[in-house]
Amino acid sequence: MKVLVTGATGFVGRYVVNELLRHEHHVIATSRNLDKARSYGWFSEVQYIPYNLNVVQENFFQFFQQPELLIHLAWEGLPNYKGLFHIEENLLFNYRFLKNMLEHGLKHLVVTGTCFEYGMQSGALSEDMEAKPDNPYGLAKDTLRKFLEQLQKKIDFKLKWVRLFYMYGKGQSPNAILSQLDKALENGETDFNMSGGEQLRDYLPVEKVAEYIVKIVMQDKIHGVINCCSGTPISIKSLAENYLKKKQKSIHLNLGYYPYPDYEPMAFWGDDKKLKMALENNV
Repeated sequence: MKVLVTGATGFVGRYVVNELLRHEHHVIATSRNLDKARSYGWFSEVQYIPYNLNVVQENFFQFFQQPELLIHLAWEGLPNYKGLFHIEENLLFNYRFLKNMLEHGLKHLVVTGTCFEYGMQSGALSEDMEAKPDNPYGLAKDTLRKFLEQLQKKIDFKLKWVRLFYMYGKGQSPNAILSQLDKALENGETDFNMSGGEQLRDYLPVEKVAEYIVKIVMQDKIHGVINCCSGTPISIKSLAENYLKKKQKSIHLNLGYYPYPDYEPMAFWGDDKKLKMALENNV
């Protein structure tokens, strides 16, 4: 299958491209950074088109070689979840690009959403719960999804909205907790300052996230919103302790040094029932 991947050099994108190639798909990859793309092992195996999606094309579908499927991962400005640019810029640029692709012939669209669409709701979060985003990033993503669902009433296309939870792995943001923990270890620090660590989250290795995205994409029975999650909550303290144990390293976790984030609830994780159905249909 001919697949276009936007945001191909991002944290998730680089792994999704690898996973698609592993399944022998024809990958058209795009991002802004050609030099970064060249640094990845998959560069010579894909058709790479450097592009800033904020720059308008008359026909994006033709420009990107008429793909059978678009996996849209591109989104600027993360991990700043509170910036108004998500609503004022990203939402409009992304909708304009996706609408243009669909108007000119794209039939199958996959977009990554975010667990922040659920807002401050706690516990196991399922796809049939009402979205109540509480920060600009979550609001922009949720609004984009609603725009696309309205567009489905005018244009015939398949939409899968993959709601990402937390993830970790090589290439993640330097602001991520495990990146910061790695840096503290590398610097030989004796203490690692963190929050109280009791908050419960849903984490997956980024390689598993990429695997799930591709499996969701390649099945044709489960559509709409699909949580991409482990389905199992873990405390941030346990996440750090498990990571240290795996690396056979030790450092004192200075719990309670930072306050808990105010833009997310203390305990939330994904309900993975719909994900499991999609994975079963991929077999």
